[in-house]
Amino acid sequence: MPLALLALAIGAFGIGTTEFVIMGLLPEVAAEYQVSIPTAGHLVTGYGLGVVLGAPLMTALGTRVSRKNMLMLLMGLFVVGNVLTAVAPAFGVMLAGRVVASFTHGAFFGIGSIVAAGLVAPDKKAKALSMVFTGLTLANVIGVPFGTWLGQQVSWRATFFVVAGLGVLGLAGIAKLVPEQPKPEGVRLRDEAAAFRNVQVLLAMAMTVLGFGGVFAAITYITPMLTDVAGYASGSVTWLLVLFGLGMVTGNLIGGRFADRALMPLLYVSLAGLAVVLALFTVTAHNKAAAAVTLFLIGAFGFATVPPLQKRVLDQAAAAPTLASAGNIGAFNLGNSLAAWLGGLVITGGLGLTAPNWVGAGLAVSALVVALISGSLDRRTVRNGSRVVRGSAPESETAVLAAQR
Repeated sequence: MPLALLALAIGAFGIGTTEFVIMGLLPEVAAEYQVSIPTAGHLVTGYGLGVVLGAPLMTALGTRVSRKNMLMLLMGLFVVGNVLTAVAPAFGVMLAGRVVASFTHGAFFGIGSIVAAGLVAPDKKAKALSMVFTGLTLANVIGVPFGTWLGQQVSWRATFFVVAGLGVLGLAGIAKLVPEQPKPEGVRLRDEAAAFRNVQVLLAMAMTVLGFGGVFAAITYITPMLTDVAGYASGSVTWLLVLFGLGMVTGNLIGGRFADRALMPLLYVSLAGLAVVLALFTVTAHNKAAAAVTLFLIGAFGFATVPPLQKRVLDQAAAAPTLASAGNIGAFNLGNSLAAWLGGLVITGGLGLTAPNWVGAGLAVSALVVALISGSLDRRTVRNGSRVVRGSAPESETAVLAAQR
């Protein structure tokens, strides 16, 4: 694997830390600004919506400069957003800082995915993508637990200053390690937008919204769930987030390993498993040991979907992948926002702190249904292709199958 993937993983580590660390600090932020936990949850929703809006806007800007320069620009904006978050005198200003930082998220992973895939052989694409996303998962093993601990022991503001420092490190890594690349030639937004007329691209993004949204329905409110329901001390949340992060790393590595071999079967298994463990969490959240095991499994099943879903979009939009790739990252965060909002609704409605788990399970089941529909369309295309090429070379069906992967 090229060393340049390390630079992209460093940037992903910083972005992953700022995205997820807020969930361990919601009580501290809510207390300082004197708002409710569901209101503080808007910091999650706002970040996710910022990714959705920022992905196409920043990707459009990226068609005018080289991909390396665009990645550096994105990391610079990421630093500005996190500094604004750290110094925010009011809740609204903090929310604005979160949105500024989120504008970099979709385009960074979208453009970074294309750069990573272009650095390796075609049969290693999913593995290269998983290495970039390893930075995101390691953020949940190292960055998020440390940031949570720092926020609880010192100040949540100190946490976001450290995150801004991670952005500076990511910027330096990209400048040093990512090879120079020419400005993309012949890239027109009209051609890029045409990918969204492909029904399989839209179905893949729907799987992204619903599947990973299921994870966020539970994880957004994980701190009060673990302390008020499972009975953990607030100081234990740090180590439980490490466990969740280890699950994410495990799932990401599994997803990267098998997505190049059996993409759709992997999605069927991971989405079904995610639905089951989220439903179980409504029960296991009342027991310390069972809650910890379930938390690991949510991370594993949830992140096992990430490399295959990103590869699915890149494969289906191969002729114009930039906007579709960034759009799928936006879809991850649209799901996060939707799930955080729905989770807050059921809590506010008096259904209890474990109610978001049912929301997550329902979203995961919906994603599985979409995956089955997408797989059915694949098989129909293969059958139609076989009839069209009947009498031609025996390997024609294999070629169609390969194209649909």
